[in-house]
Amino acid sequence: MLAPTLEHYLIIAAVIFSIGIFGVLFRRNAITLFMSIELMLNAVNLTFIAFSKYRADLDGHVFSFFVMAVAAAEAAVGLALIIHIFRHFRKVDVDEVSELKF
Repeated sequence: MLAPTLEHYLIIAAVIFSIGIFGVLFRRNAITLFMSIELMLNAVNLTFIAFSKYRADLDGHVFSFFVMAVAAAEAAVGLALIIHIFRHFRKVDVDEVSELKF
């Protein structure tokens, strides 16, 4: 059985990133938009780890931890915004966000 190569990891990361882009561009639900952004961040993490394995160093792992820290902060702020929108409008449609302006 063949071991996965760098190209295999990059193809999988590209597919995952493309699914995330599709979700961001064509969905209007805030939860789906939020999950699509998380998919894109995970695809970037997979790419960092794949290049780290290919080069046999730990730089990709370090960058991956930074991306996870940004994703955790984004999750906290994003979920707080989604909860606020839901409490105000009783739905999580992205088009309703324009009505939150003062």
